[in-house]
Parts: sequence; C-alpha cells; structure tokens
Amino acid sequence: MRIAKLLALLGVMAMTGVLIFGFTKGDFFIDGGEILANPWGIVSMVDLYVGFTLFSMWIAFRERNILVAGIWIVLMMVLGFFTGALYVLIQLFTCKGDMQKFFLGDRV
Repeated sequence: MRIAKLLALLGVMAMTGVLIFGFTKGDFFIDGGEILANPWGIVSMVDLYVGFTLFSMWIAFRERNILVAGIWIVLMMVLGFFTGALYVLIQLFTCKGDMQKFFLGDRV
C-alpha cells in the first residue's frame, strides 16, 4: 500500500509539473495541431483516450454518485492522468488498506 501511495503521489507531482510547463511554455492549439498532423501523434492521442475511457469506466463503476463520477470523468478527459493519479491517491488513503474497497468503492 505504501508503494502504491508513493507511485500515485509521484504521478500527481510529475503531471502537475508537466502540465504547468506545457501551459506556460507551449501553445495548446498550435502544438496540438502539430501533434494531430503527425500519424504517430494521432496514434498517441487515440491510445491516450482509450486509456482515459477505460480508467473512467472504473471510476463510474466504483462511484455511487453519478455527479461525482461525472466530474471525475470530465476532469480525466481534460487533465488526463493527473486526474487519474489524484483519484488513485485519494482512494488509497480513504480505503484504509482495504484493497477490495479500493477497487470496488462502495460496492463492497
């Protein structure tokens, strides 16, 4: 559990750093256009959003409140795995070591 929390925290920190870097040093629309002009950029975007969608399915499954699930899913689609790492970190702390509760949420 300690290693999972550390990895999730490192993920949040890394994503925070690169998001700040990207938003301060890059131009979202110009750089995004360059990515989408490249075939491997398109492959990367499809790969990312398939991952975001699969991870969001887990969030939707474990969250009983549809509004809460919806907010997390929108954040996932906008901020990517910053949101995923933050979600995992929060759930690791709230499950208190119970991995079944971590994976299933209130469905336990």
